[in-house]
Amino acid sequence: MKTTPELLKILSIDIGGSNIKATILNKKGELTMDYEKVPTPYPATPDNVLKAINTLVKSFPDFDKISVGFPGYVKNGVVKTAPNLDTSLWENIDFSKKLENELGKPAQVVNDADMQGLGVINGKGLELVITLGTGFGTAWLKDGNLLPHLEFSHQPFSKFKSYDKYIGEKALEKEGLKKWNLRMQKVFEVLKTVFNYDYLYIGGGNSNKLTFKLDKNMKIVTNAEGIKGGARLWVKVETNEIEPAAIAQ
Repeated sequence: MKTTPELLKILSIDIGGSNIKATILNKKGELTMDYEKVPTPYPATPDNVLKAINTLVKSFPDFDKISVGFPGYVKNGVVKTAPNLDTSLWENIDFSKKLENELGKPAQVVNDADMQGLGVINGKGLELVITLGTGFGTAWLKDGNLLPHLEFSHQPFSKFKSYDKYIGEKALEKEGLKKWNLRMQKVFEVLKTVFNYDYLYIGGGNSNKLTFKLDKNMKIVTNAEGIKGGARLWVKVETNEIEPAAIAQ
């Protein structure tokens, strides 16, 4: 029997370096249960992560689709890099297919910043989403559709090897809040020039440490707002049709 949008239940999974979290969303991206989590296994091989997910969701209510935010570069459900889990274990693993085989439901796997981006955008024009945490995550979307994921955090900045090293958690701890904010102002100027975005959303645990005034087309968002991304991977924002979101690759 075909599932209508009103009845759609989506298992939304967030794979992190320390924990794997999961919940079930309705078609609006609202939680139908609290998040539950298990420690990320070590070594974090694909099979070990699958076992951990299976254990985590064993007692969950029924669901129709699966959405996964993965900490690395993912193309068409196939993992290309996994810096926090060990790329050598994950390279070219079709994790969406493995999940479908394991849990018996259609699955989509995308970069974790991409999934959060789908949750916070308006769906109009060119929108850029960044996350400020351990590193620097980015996602960009055009009229609600994910554009090809760029590992922008690895781009050199000034004399530094990457944005991660320039404004990541370690840089904040080493340089202090005042200097980190000066760096963030420089980064925003570059992003404005490079992307010429219509709107910029700023998430991640360090987003609330920004002390300067933001432009009118910039907004700080919470992780709770990003939860909707798990639903929007499957449900079109405007029509509520159940089908995979358009993701340019």
